[in-house]
Parts: sequence; structure tokens; C-alpha cells
Amino acid sequence: MVAAVATAISMRPSRDSSAHDFHGYDSNRGVLVDLTRCIGCRSCEVACSQEHGLAPPDGMMENYQPLEPQYRETRRPDHQAFTVVNQYQSPLYDHPLFKKTQCNHCLEPACLTACFVNAYTKTPEGAVIYNESVCVGCRTCMVACPFSIPAFRYNSAFDAQIMKCNFCFDTRLSKGRPPACVEACPMEALTFGYRDELLKIARKRLRDLPGRYHREIYGEFEAGGTSWLYLSPVPFEEAGFDTRVPRQPILHFVKDFLAVVPMVLTIWPGLFAGIYLLAKSNKTADNTTSKEDKSDETIER
Repeated sequence: MVAAVATAISMRPSRDSSAHDFHGYDSNRGVLVDLTRCIGCRSCEVACSQEHGLAPPDGMMENYQPLEPQYRETRRPDHQAFTVVNQYQSPLYDHPLFKKTQCNHCLEPACLTACFVNAYTKTPEGAVIYNESVCVGCRTCMVACPFSIPAFRYNSAFDAQIMKCNFCFDTRLSKGRPPACVEACPMEALTFGYRDELLKIARKRLRDLPGRYHREIYGEFEAGGTSWLYLSPVPFEEAGFDTRVPRQPILHFVKDFLAVVPMVLTIWPGLFAGIYLLAKSNKTADNTTSKEDKSDETIER
């Protein structure tokens, strides 16, 4: 098992230097999220779960009213929910503030750079998609993501799978349609379009309504730029955004990190898998021996 992992590492496909200077496709789509319009109805969560065959959101009410107090704990996207809405309170805002969270589909994805088996792809449409058939479950992408989005499904040690928003790529984005969450929003808090056009829309809102919004666009520069962009009525840290994310693409830091500790991140899953297989093999052998002993004992009687 260790030899197999070592071989996989040594055979890692090389990426030329041009891949590290990639700044996104001209055809990159995106979504502009306006927090001043979101009412916390969670229709986007319902639409996402239906589109991807996931369980309905916990605590969801039939009339799609804003979150009840018991559901106001900050939630993260996981293998059962690709997008979540959280409520925040800010002394700078007179109303409850709701924020939708999902994969931001970075222009220069750190998860893609970190993956040594190339399980991730950045499509010309803007989606960062994942190929489970080549994933080995090393979870390096989870470490690399500056937004802590990829979630690991722990159902089986030998069915490794990362779960995250895929921008509805197969069913919608690749066909020119907006994601299910965008179509479901009753308040038009989500605007779908080309990223460069969305930036123009966002800047126009900032100019026309300077007292309504915080003066910046989250996602314009963070981590080298993201496909999902946000406008907020309060400073971003007041609405649960991580303002520590650098503007430089995370892939530059990932390259340096992986150059120092690649074996630590890739060999341990293989070791654990080998231990599991050995234990399972021993258990099967013990069970077989036990059955044979009982059979012999029955014959003697």
C-alpha cells in the first residue's frame, strides 16, 4: 500500500508554469449576492437539495420564513448541504443580516493546485468541479481551500468522496442556465451572469447607493478573485466573512507548502487504508477459522 502511494506521488502529472499564471476565463460566469436583499427564507437551500438529490434542510419550515432562533448557529456547507444560510447581527445594521455560503469557485483554485491526482477542473464557464473517480481521499484540498469549503464524506473508508457545490455545472451551467439557487430566490438577491458584468453591476450599486453598502466587493480580489461576489451593508467581518484571506492567489502558498510536506499529506491516507485492509483481512481469517472449529466440533459430537 505504501509503495502504491509512493508510486502515485512520483507519477504526479506535471503542470507547466503557465498554469500558475492563470487568471480565469473570459467566459467565467458568476453570481452577485446582495445581502441587503436576502430575507433568510432559505429557498436557495431547498432548491439546491432538490437539484442534487440531497436531504431537505434541517429545520426548514413549509412557509420559508426566516431562520428560527434554534437554527441561528453558524453552519458550514457539508456533504449533505452544499449551501447554507446563516443569520448575523451587527450593531451597524437595524435588521437581521443573512448570508448564503457555498463554494466560491475561485478563478485560481487552491484545491485544484493542491490535488496531486488532478481530481479538480476549472471549467471555462467558471465552475470548479470534482472527479470522484480519481480521488484517493488524501483531503489535501480541504487543507488548501481558504474558505474551508470541501467536505469529506465519511460513509466508507474505500468510497472516498469530496462533496461541495459544483455550480450546478452538469444540469445547468454547461447549458447556459443559472444555478438552481439563483432561480429559486424570491427577492432577486442572487444575480447570475458573466463575472466582469457582475462587477460592473456591483460597482454601479456602490456608486448609486453609497449609504446602503460597505464600500468593497467581497470576492473581487480575495484569493485572486472568485466567481461568487458579495455586497454587504456592513463591514464583511460583521457578516461572517473571513477578511484574512489574502488577495494573492492561494495557489502560490499551496505550492510552497506542498514542496515542504507533500508526503505527510498524501501518504497517511494510504497507510491508514493499508492498516484497515490488514485488519479486515485478519478479521475475515479469524471468522473463517472460528466457523471451521465449530464445524469440526459439531462433527465430533
